[in-house]
Amino acid sequence: MAGSRNRKLVPECDRAIQQWKYEIAGELGLTLPGSGSSTGFHSEMAGELGLEGGVSGSVDWGSMTARETGSIGGSITKRLVRQAQQAAQQTIL
Repeated sequence: MAGSRNRKLVPECDRAIQQWKYEIAGELGLTLPGSGSSTGFHSEMAGELGLEGGVSGSVDWGSMTARETGSIGGSITKRLVRQAQQAAQQTIL
């Protein structure tokens, strides 16, 4: 197989999922390596989330532990499932 199997089915959702990574990392109290701050937010995302002053630097996701990234991914999955359940309930009503 020459092509990548890791393609996004809904590319428009990428931005929301990227934002969730930063939000959840902050909620879990994780310091993102290379973020230049203990708040765990990148400057671009910090501005979008309404955090004052932002944060400088870029995040090095690869230097985080598997437990940390797994916690973030698991929380994203929980949010997606919760949204799907809420949408299904609204459809039924």
